Amino acid sequence: MSSVKNILIVDDEPDIVELIAYNLQKEGYQVASAQDGTSALNSIKTKRPDLILLDWMIPEPNGIEVCKKLKADPQLCTIPIIMVSARGDEFDKVLALEIGADDYVSKPFSPRELVARVKALLRRASGPGTGAGSVPRTYEVLKWGDLTIDPEQYEAAWQKKPLALTKTEFELLLTLARKPERVFTREQLLYQVWGHDFYGDDRVVDVHVRRLRAKLEEFTTTEYVKTVRGVGYKFSFSL
Repeated sequence: MSSVKNILIVDDEPDIVELIAYNLQKEGYQVASAQDGTSALNSIKTKRPDLILLDWMIPEPNGIEVCKKLKADPQLCTIPIIMVSARGDEFDKVLALEIGADDYVSKPFSPRELVARVKALLRRASGPGTGAGSVPRTYEVLKWGDLTIDPEQYEAAWQKKPLALTKTEFELLLTLARKPERVFTREQLLYQVWGHDFYGDDRVVDVHVRRLRAKLEEFTTTEYVKTVRGVGYKFSFSL
């Protein structure tokens, strides 16, 4: 039997915290809360949560800064984060995803939808090949020049130096690399990597591709992940 998941709600609106906590506790989750960025970071370091619901407009520091700090910490960067904010503009959503948030929910929100997103994200974060649409459990190590992708270890490396990829970035790279030169649409990648129960839109694919490319570019000028304009993305390698 799986252990109970712990979720941290970071929001300075007591009514919102109460609403979210009530709906999560009904589903069997353990819930803690923090009202500002400083207390949130202290809480996370004291007791690592399985998932964080993070409001953008909290004080000292705000949610974006908290997200940046967490994603820059090798010990904490894999904790799934759902940004929950009244800032619903497309630019704000993309910014939140760019700095590392795994999903974005605009206020006002449906509690049922929020719980569904929490469940979906926890399934995706629970390990390789566990969710619908996730990367299959086959462990053949892939080698493309100096790039090695090891599905069993869940690690990608350049000249044996590990790339600091998130689980989603790794699965995206693995999905593409297993079928080189095949063009995947954004919808196909959403299903393969995020699963059929993902509630977000396909812009999340573009954001993760940019982050994946940026991490590869720290080591090489070889463009492994290529854009096929108007269609999607493919993995390509040539000497």
